[in-house]
Amino acid sequence: MRTEIPRTHPRYESLVVREKLVEGFEEGYVVPQGLIAHGRGECFDYLIGENTIEPALKAMKAAAAALLLARHPVISVNGNVAALVPGDVVKLARAVNAKIEVNLFYRSEERARKIAEVLRSHGADEVLGVNDATATIPELFSERRRVSPRGIYVADVVLVALEDGDRTEALRKMGKTVIAIDLNPLSRTSLAASITIVDNVVRAIPKLVDLLKSVRTESRNHLEEILRSYSNNEVLSEVLDHINQRLRELSEKLRVKTRSPGEP
Repeated sequence: MRTEIPRTHPRYESLVVREKLVEGFEEGYVVPQGLIAHGRGECFDYLIGENTIEPALKAMKAAAAALLLARHPVISVNGNVAALVPGDVVKLARAVNAKIEVNLFYRSEERARKIAEVLRSHGADEVLGVNDATATIPELFSERRRVSPRGIYVADVVLVALEDGDRTEALRKMGKTVIAIDLNPLSRTSLAASITIVDNVVRAIPKLVDLLKSVRTESRNHLEEILRSYSNNEVLSEVLDHINQRLRELSEKLRVKTRSPGEP
């Protein structure tokens, strides 16, 4: 049962996210490891300032271009994503005519089925990866290797959120464009992805849906130019610069607070 959190609480949004994950855990589709992963991500969210920063917006624009140009885009969903942004995933899939597929490291058919039910309850017409995960990603040995032959296996663009690096690397080796949403700019996922959006998934996917409304009017040539000019390493470098600058500013503020009156 979700705890009632007063809207006046200074950490209201963050606590609501935690409660959604706990609710998903109690309902059996979020695993304990997912709760740990969220805590790690929340730490990085503090570092970037709990806002969507400019490098993330740059990556979102490239992601929007890649999704609009894709022939077979697929959005990969795990338990945490299903708990936090199921409705936004459905909106994004509709905006770019993408398939939605359940893909899990800690996989059970019951858990996959429950995630699909959550997505359908938010409007998804079809969810792959439940009873049809019969294809295999080469050189991947975890349960994540099992994918739908109509989804991730044949996709040219795959959006992954809250991901592990092994599958991202394996998907890139298959020649796919991988869009990652990951708060850790130094994770293997972030470093291996084609496009990395360093942002909280609860901000990133709704913003990506909104961005698509304006980007979709651009010509194909312009969308291709957006992708050609995009550098993921440059964007990740800008994220690290942002964190570095922000920590310096916070450090200086704390230092000023400790100085005695009149001290230079």
